Amino acid sequence: MGYLDNSSITVDAILTKKGRELLSRNDGSFNITSFALADDEIDYSLYNINHPDGSQFAGQAIENMPILEAFPDENNMMKHKLITLNRNSTKIPIISGINDIIMTRNISQTITPTTNYIGGTDTSATAETNYIITIADRRFFTELIGANGNVVNTNTYSDGTSVSAVATGPSFTLKPTNSLSLFGTNNQILTTATIEGLDTGAKITISITINKA
Repeated sequence: MGYLDNSSITVDAILTKKGRELLSRNDGSFNITSFALADDEIDYSLYNINHPDGSQFAGQAIENMPILEAFPDENNMMKHKLITLNRNSTKIPIISGINDIIMTRNISQTITPTTNYIGGTDTSATAETNYIITIADRRFFTELIGANGNVVNTNTYSDGTSVSAVATGPSFTLKPTNSLSLFGTNNQILTTATIEGLDTGAKITISITINKA
């Protein structure tokens, strides 16, 4: 979804491949309950507090930047979502405890993210209640288990491209495929996982390497 220009509130909304997949099921899976905003196209380094025409023009260059139109690639759209943090917060939320993963075929591994965020002076605030994980290519896994259970299947889109898999929870268990067909003549296959905190918006993308043996 994107604003067509910065002088009106006309919105151009298109569905991602994941959205079209859910819509095509015609079983109620496609149900928009919330939305997010992002500022992917904004270069904040252009903010010039020393603008020669006065401080009221400090953000002029940013305001005149072209706005991206919507495009249907969920892996590249809205990479920098806007979030609301406790006004007393002293930290930018960052997901830690997660590095690039090397796995072996048919052997499960659990990922438990952590976030370095506490609500500023509010020491009772929890860092994160849930995360969402997006595996770029679900064909490589037979299990992706979060709080909502196993969500992996091996479907592809009609054009043959791979389908992502998404799960939510405080931690995730991944089990790579036992099939050798995806490896071909390679000893490894590669994909990525993007993990995002549902409370703070902290996000990290890691690579996942699966060894044939």
